[in-house]
Amino acid sequence: MERNLTSGSVFRNIAYFSLPYILSYFLQTLYGMADLFIIGQFNGVQEITAISVGSQVMHMLTVMIVGLAMGSTVTIGKAIGAKRPERASWAIGNTVTLFMGVSAAFTALLLLLVKSVVSLMSTPVQAAPATVTYLTICFAGIPFITAYNIISSVFRGLGDSKSPMYFIAVACATNIALDYLLIGVFQMGAAGAALGTTLSQTLSVVLALTVIVRQKTGVRLQRRHFVPQPETMGQILKIGVPVALQDGFIQIAFIVITVIANQRGLNDAAAVGIVEKIIGVVFLVPSTMLSTVSALSAQNIGAGKHDRAAETLRYAVLITVGYGLAVSVAAQFAASGILRAFTADAAVVLLGTQYLKGYIWDCIFAGIHFSFSGYFCAYGRSGISFFHNFLSIVCVRIPGAFLTSRYFADTLFPMGLAAPGGSLLSVLICLAAFAWMQRKGTDS
Repeated sequence: MERNLTSGSVFRNIAYFSLPYILSYFLQTLYGMADLFIIGQFNGVQEITAISVGSQVMHMLTVMIVGLAMGSTVTIGKAIGAKRPERASWAIGNTVTLFMGVSAAFTALLLLLVKSVVSLMSTPVQAAPATVTYLTICFAGIPFITAYNIISSVFRGLGDSKSPMYFIAVACATNIALDYLLIGVFQMGAAGAALGTTLSQTLSVVLALTVIVRQKTGVRLQRRHFVPQPETMGQILKIGVPVALQDGFIQIAFIVITVIANQRGLNDAAAVGIVEKIIGVVFLVPSTMLSTVSALSAQNIGAGKHDRAAETLRYAVLITVGYGLAVSVAAQFAASGILRAFTADAAVVLLGTQYLKGYIWDCIFAGIHFSFSGYFCAYGRSGISFFHNFLSIVCVRIPGAFLTSRYFADTLFPMGLAAPGGSLLSVLICLAAFAWMQRKGTDS
C-alpha cells in the first residue's frame, strides 16, 4: 500500500498518483448525480428539488471534510518521506481521534439545525418536508462520510491513490443499486436516496478497514497513538483548517453566483446550472493536481528533496496549462453541441453556449493556482491558498458576476469571464508567494 514518491521520474509519479485520483473524482461526480437522475425516473418535482437542495448542502460539507483531511495527508506524507514510521503512526492515530470528534459534533449540531438549514437554502415550501427527511438521514451518516475521507487521506499520505479509487467505485455501484431498489421498488423517494447514500458509504468504510487490516503498510498503530498529541494535531489543523475554510467559501461563492443567475430569469438559471455541471467534469484534471502536488511534495519535503518538490510543481503546471488550453479552444467550437446534449431549448442552449465559452478559460488559470496551492499546503503554508482564493472571490468573481449580469442583460459571456478573471488574480498572488518562499528558503 505504501509507495515511495521520492525517487524515479517525477512525471511518472505524478501520472501514477493522479490518474486514479482523477477517476475517483469522476466516480464521486457520478455518485452525486445518480440520486438526482434516478429520483427523476420515479418521482416528481418535489422529490427532485429536495435531493437537489440536499445534495448541495452535503457536497459543501464533504469538500470541507476533504479539505481538513489535507492536513493529515501532508503530515503523514512528510513522515513517510523522512522514513519516520513512528511519526506517521502518531499522525494516523491523531487523525482518527480528531476527525471522529469533529464528526460527532457536526452530526449532533446539524441534526438539531436541519430545519434551519433547509430554510436558509430558500427551499420551496412544497419540497421542504422531503428535504428535511433527506438531510436528516444524510446528517446521521456524517461519521461514515468522515471515516471514508480519513481513510482516503491516510492512503494518499502513504502514496497510494488507487485504494481510495476502489473504495469509491464500490460505494458508487452500491449507491446506484440501492437507489433503484429503495426509490424504484419500495417507493421511498428522497428518504430512499439518502438511505442508499449512507449505506453505500458505510460499505466503503468496511471495505477500506478490511484492506488496512490485511495489507502491511510498514506503519504499526498502537492504542497510545490515538491519544491526542498537541504538536501532531496542531500540524494537521494548521494545514487543514485554511483549506477547509477555503473550500467552504468557494462553495458559498457558487451558491451566490447561482442566485445572481436566478435573478436574471428561468432560462439564464437553467443555462448556468447546466454549465456548472459541465465545468465540474472538465475540472477533474486541474482539481486533482492540488492533492497530487501536495501528496508528492510532502514526501519529498520530508526526505529533504526540495528540488523534487519544486519539479513536481513545474510538471503539474505544464500539465494543467496544456490540458486547459486544449479544452478551452475545443469548447469554443463544441459548446453549443455540448449544451444540446442536456436540453433542446434553443434559448437555454444559446445562453449556456455564451456562458461556457467565457467560463471555460478558467480551466487554464485554475489549474495553475490549484497546483501552487498543493505546493503551499505541502510546506504547511495553506494560509496562502486561503488568502488568494478569498481575494479572488471577494474582489473579482462575485462582484464581476454581479456587475456583468446587470450591464450585459442579453448575453452570459461576460458573466462567464468573471471566473477566469478571479483565477488570474489567484495566479498572480501565487507567483508572488512562490518567489517570496524561494528567496526566504522553502526549508526554513
